[in-house]
Amino acid sequence: MLTPFRFDDHGHVKFDWLDTHHHFSFGDYYNPQREGFGPLRVINDDLIKAGNGFPFHPHRDMEIITYVRTGTIIHKDSLGNEGRTSAGDVQVMSAGRGIIHAEHSDPAVDTTLFQIWIHPKERGIAPRWDQKAFPKAPVNENLNLLVSGRAEDAGSDALKIHQDAAIYAGRLVKGTELTHTLNGPAYIVMSDGAATVNGTALKKGDGAEITDEASLKILADSDAELLVIEL
Repeated sequence: MLTPFRFDDHGHVKFDWLDTHHHFSFGDYYNPQREGFGPLRVINDDLIKAGNGFPFHPHRDMEIITYVRTGTIIHKDSLGNEGRTSAGDVQVMSAGRGIIHAEHSDPAVDTTLFQIWIHPKERGIAPRWDQKAFPKAPVNENLNLLVSGRAEDAGSDALKIHQDAAIYAGRLVKGTELTHTLNGPAYIVMSDGAATVNGTALKKGDGAEITDEASLKILADSDAELLVIEL
């Protein structure tokens, strides 16, 4: 079953420097019917104005994944890590027993991104941060595996998280059709364009919960980009 959650129905908070839409309860947005999906706790669809961002603040016991859609995010943390993650690339922070970090957009351009939080399968692990550049070419047969904590993906190039979950993504040219095999429940996030997934039309900003499906049949109705978070 595919259950869509439309962009216009997400929680919405706007400041002079941040325009964010929440797929699930977060901060001042509370919806008792939308407090997560399995271990998936947060998906925030953020637009951060150039040169702005989140000052140093703490986290613990959460896997925090940032998928940059446009622009660049600049990371600093209490472990001494510093990095720039640009459009189409990913950073992962395992907060573990505690980490303090700051995230700011490039001073010259606005940045859009998905901030994804996943509960870890164990608490109190050593905190860590990592980032990776991924292929930007459109996909034809398979989505790119970006992030995984599953044993079967241990030898892949995916960034590691501490949960039996995985994140796939890909850009599709209009008319591209592919089938993505699932290993259980999943959540789709449309980053750009429009696609029909298992017969349901989805557009930029939409999300969808997937349960009791063996695979996803994806047809790009326009040039499109989407993420599939397997849980």
